Amino acid sequence: MSVTSESRAGAAAATRALGPTVRRDSWEGSPGRLLRHSWILATRILRRWSRDPATVLESLIMPVALLVTLNTVLGKGISEATGHSALYSSVPLIAMVGAMSGSMVGGIGLMRERANGLLSRLWVVPVHRASGLLARLIADAVRILVTTIIILCAALVLGFRFRQSVLESVIWVITPVAFGLAFSAIVITLALYSAKTLVVEATEIVWGSLMFFSTGFVPLDQYPRWLQPVVEHQPVSCAVDAMRGLALGGPVLAPMTEMLLWSAGIGALCAIPMAIGYRRASMRG
Repeated sequence: MSVTSESRAGAAAATRALGPTVRRDSWEGSPGRLLRHSWILATRILRRWSRDPATVLESLIMPVALLVTLNTVLGKGISEATGHSALYSSVPLIAMVGAMSGSMVGGIGLMRERANGLLSRLWVVPVHRASGLLARLIADAVRILVTTIIILCAALVLGFRFRQSVLESVIWVITPVAFGLAFSAIVITLALYSAKTLVVEATEIVWGSLMFFSTGFVPLDQYPRWLQPVVEHQPVSCAVDAMRGLALGGPVLAPMTEMLLWSAGIGALCAIPMAIGYRRASMRG
């Protein structure tokens, strides 16, 4: 045996003595590992949110308080103008607001994890590369779904009722998740490229504008004529109109399709910048 062969054999024996090695290519493209790792990381995020009073206040308590306030102040007038309970507009509106407003907490949390080095530490452990980002979207989807159910429970106490089938009711509950995830993608992208939380906090202006200039706040004909096309076709109005139809009866397909197109378009625009930004943030030493 040559000296070179003996050296290679000795190196191999030393490597085996240190224990098994992990090859990234053995699991990097595995969908099963991606889902498992994403869910583990998502539960970590959800557990942290559940223990944070500010997150609970922003995501759960504030939307319910806003619903009660909106119904108390505007409920009677809207009911008289439309001929049906204002809850069929205000409840979908607050569900959409809850889906959007809670994403700000997740964005700020992401910035903190980038600053304290947690993202870079997670990047070097043997988990799927895409699991960190996917976990945040899964956690947001769970947050939005829980928020919507809590808002619905409060609405049922106020008198809201489903007048359609069980299928329409289920679709109603999951509708805010679609645009809520698209809005979360915007917030995550901003958080990955921003040095200060002010940029993420400024998204309140966006969802506040979408709330006040929507058909869920007041009927469409109450807005100035020149503004009505904008109000009618913005994503929150589309979601509110679709959810009203799912609960009360009326057009669903057209507003739902328009809302899904908004969501898909926003998601497509954010996908690449979000993936690149997360990789760069994770590789910072």
